[in-house]
Order: sequence, then structure tokens, then C-alpha cells
Amino acid sequence: MSTARSALFLIIASQLVSLVPTTIASPGQLGIAQAQPRWNVSGTLSSLSRRDSAGYNNPNATGGSMLTIVNGTYPAGLGEPLNVILSANSNKDVLVKSADDGGFLNYMLSTFMGEECLGQHLGDDQMANLGDGQGNHTQVEELRWDFGNPYIGTCQETFQGGLHLRYWVQSTTGAYFMATSIEVGASAGHDIVSDGYNLGRDYLVGNLTGTQVESWNVTNQTTYSGTSSHNNYTYRTDVQYVSGLLLNSSDGINHYLTVETSTEPAIDGLVAVLTVDILSRPTSSAFASLSSVSFGATLLVAGIASVLLLV
Repeated sequence: MSTARSALFLIIASQLVSLVPTTIASPGQLGIAQAQPRWNVSGTLSSLSRRDSAGYNNPNATGGSMLTIVNGTYPAGLGEPLNVILSANSNKDVLVKSADDGGFLNYMLSTFMGEECLGQHLGDDQMANLGDGQGNHTQVEELRWDFGNPYIGTCQETFQGGLHLRYWVQSTTGAYFMATSIEVGASAGHDIVSDGYNLGRDYLVGNLTGTQVESWNVTNQTTYSGTSSHNNYTYRTDVQYVSGLLLNSSDGINHYLTVETSTEPAIDGLVAVLTVDILSRPTSSAFASLSSVSFGATLLVAGIASVLLLV
């Protein structure tokens, strides 16, 4: 993105933040006009019916890594943990990168994770090697907490920080690998907060299952289960925490100085594996509404996006 275009984007996005409903999803609040809680930066336990196969391949076993590749780190060679996996045992529609037919993007919107503000990506791309023969490849995209507004809510996260993730798709299995964390705002350089990798993973799990996940309590084989909904699709997410994919360590972890605590390393070495089913779908006559933003605001966003493309 050119300097002029970046500056225009920042000015417009800062104004659009004021359009995001202030009563929705403040950090730590419960509710959001639904029965189950949602968390942005403050993310008990239920059962999981285990499936026979993992639904993913361990990248470490075939020349890949469970750490992303981040350019320009100090010291060089640091990465961020791929701490959430969407298993290929999930419903096949959820494994498609789409907002239609109950696809992955609609599933993410069920937990208020949306595509970036006005479709513009200002952060640095990261790469990953999932051990699938594709080598190092760039993230598919970045998703951000949308404060209950799927159209412009991620503009607010861009400026003030919160829950966000990057993801890649393993070509040999179709599983989604996500690097999830809690970041500070743009003015502080989008650094990661203390314990931010573990917290990002657990807030995402908590929001998808409608439960409160306490990071210090999760262990290998901890399980959660619950539902989330968006656009008349209801999803059931079964979660199992697994060890052996990441180390319980600060070694090689980006932002380790700010993320590790006085008593714990930057990551606890656990990965949350999600297996998702679609419990209900809209009827054929159902019409997708614009929900939390007016039609006029939608046209405004579309017009602004068109201007940005021309700059």
C-alpha cells in the first residue's frame, strides 16, 4: 500500500471507528444480545466426543514448523505459535474460505472475528511451513475482533488492539492452522500483551463454545464444547487441547520479552484443536439481514473502499 493510500486509510478508518456501537463487546463484558457470553480481551468445562483421527498432520514431522516466520525480528528467526487448529474432521462446508453456505468466514463471524478494516491490510505478512510440501507460504489473511459489527468493527480493533489471528491452510489435509494472540493498539506498534498467545487461543475457544477458559487451568486433553451462531447458521465446536506440537518455552517466540511473565514462559506448549459441525442452517426463504449496521453505512463503506482502490 502506498504512503498516500495508507494515510487516507488511517484517516477514514479512525472516523469509522465512531460508527461502531459502543455498547457491544467491551473487553470483559458479557451478553451482546445473546444468551452466551463473548469476550474480546478477557475471554466450565464440557465434554468432547473424541474422533479417531486428528484431522491434521504435525508440521514438525515433515520438515515444517509450528512457529510462523516473522521478518525483521531481533534476534532474527523468531516466530509466533500456531496455537489453534481447525481439524479437517470438521463439516466440509466450514473448511471452505467463504462467508456463504456456513463457510469458514461465517464461522469466524459467529465469534465476532472479521476480515480487516475496509479490506485493507496494514500489518506485515507472516509466513509458515506446514510440512505439506508447499514450503514457506504467506498467511491467507488476518482476522480481527469486530465488536459485533461485521462491516466496520475491525477498524476499532486495528486502532485499539484486542483479539486477532492469522491463518494458513494445510494443503494435504485441509486443516486450518491459526496464530492467535491479543495485541495492543496501533499507537504501541501492535505488540503482544503479557501471556498474549495463550490468552488469544483461550479467548477464541471461550467465545466459540460460550464458556470461560482460564489459561492457567488448561492441560493436555482438556476439552470444551459449545455453540455459536451467525447469519442463521449454528455451529457446534468441540475443542481438545493437545501437547507435543509446541514447546512450553520462550525459545524462538516473537515478542517473548513482553509476553513471558515472571513465572511462566511465553507459551505453555498447548494447541487447541477445533472440530466443528453445523447444527442448523437458514431455510431457503431466509434473507440475510444487514444486522448491526444500516444499509446507508454499508454503502458508505463500499464507496470508501472504492476510493482507496483508486489512490
